[in-house]
Amino acid sequence: MCSRLCHDLLSPVGALNNGLELLADEDDPALRKEYLSLLADGARASAEKLKFFRLAFGAAGGFGDRIDAGEVRASLDSLAGMSGKVAFGWVADCTTLDRSATRIVLNLGLIALDALVRGGRLDVGLEGGEIVVRAEGARLVLDGEVRRVLAGEALPTTSRTIGAVLASTVAERDGRTLLLQEEDGVLLLGASRV
Repeated sequence: MCSRLCHDLLSPVGALNNGLELLADEDDPALRKEYLSLLADGARASAEKLKFFRLAFGAAGGFGDRIDAGEVRASLDSLAGMSGKVAFGWVADCTTLDRSATRIVLNLGLIALDALVRGGRLDVGLEGGEIVVRAEGARLVLDGEVRRVLAGEALPTTSRTIGAVLASTVAERDGRTLLLQEEDGVLLLGASRV
């Protein structure tokens, strides 16, 4: 998990570092303003990723049993929007989610976003305790090991498979079965009660 977090945070934090180096050597007010804008974007991206990881992997929401569905939605929407190539949709019949559903939907969403290598659309649906994450794009690439974990195979946990392992473990503990369907240009992931 730490490897995944470090990998995903390296780019925005590296951009912050580079921006600070450029800013330190720049006297032109227009360029300084542009660099400050880039620094703000990098800081915002880092903060949004940390919020997402806190909900997906940590103890976000405190010690209560329910998490605001709007917070979960906003976190996925922000992550999807960072690339500028993924449109996001959300349909839910609930205003709160239990911690298990939160972790499942966020980790399945992260897997789907990773598969949208050239962008596309990510849709999340929550109804009657069912979770469906749909990714559609011109080029979908689902990592083979992630696919195997989602299909129920026990593999060693790596930075690539941590989301699938966590979603699978939480789903099993919560009495849910994971769904994985792949069609031409569409990936469906989900979890339903057994």
